[in-house]
Amino acid sequence: MYNVGIFLFNNVELLDFAGPYEVFTVTSELNDYKLFSVFTVSQNGKEIKSVNGLKILPDFSFCNHPNIDILIIPGGAGTKSEMLKEGVLEWIKENHNNSKITMSVCSGARLLGKLGLLDGLECTTHHEVMGHLREIAPKAIIKTDNRFIDNGKLSTSAGISAGIDLSLHITEKLYGVDIANKTRMYMEYGDWKKLE
Repeated sequence: MYNVGIFLFNNVELLDFAGPYEVFTVTSELNDYKLFSVFTVSQNGKEIKSVNGLKILPDFSFCNHPNIDILIIPGGAGTKSEMLKEGVLEWIKENHNNSKITMSVCSGARLLGKLGLLDGLECTTHHEVMGHLREIAPKAIIKTDNRFIDNGKLSTSAGISAGIDLSLHITEKLYGVDIANKTRMYMEYGDWKKLE
């Protein structure tokens, strides 16, 4: 079983984290809760608000969360302030170093870029963030037409709903196409009827 830890912060984009949360929890549910254990983490564990005001109570803080095998860094307007917080960057770096997979969704790539983790790698982000990511991570190879890019341990996805695609890709990578397709069909995602 893989522990999936999703970083939450004020002004996070809702679907950036809710999409991957849905993919990994549904996959686990459909397979007797044996594949993924999914939880959310914020810096202090207190309630946060998404970009459009939805209140979320994270499961853990930086101080008390379980080991993270799959680290998810979502995006949102809040990434602009989070990338200036030394404690946040240190936590991301430490958990990335210890993870099996780290993935960003949308402008979450800003945080990885700020840490230099995208240097020399192909990556992507939301189309409106690409210019800013070039400033933050001038050594990154930013691709404008990819839904997501898998570099092995570190992957990035384009804007908002693309996090679902990357999460399904990671599910397939870890557990095979049949498991991933079962999730696609349950979620009625993409061309799911062609899988029946």
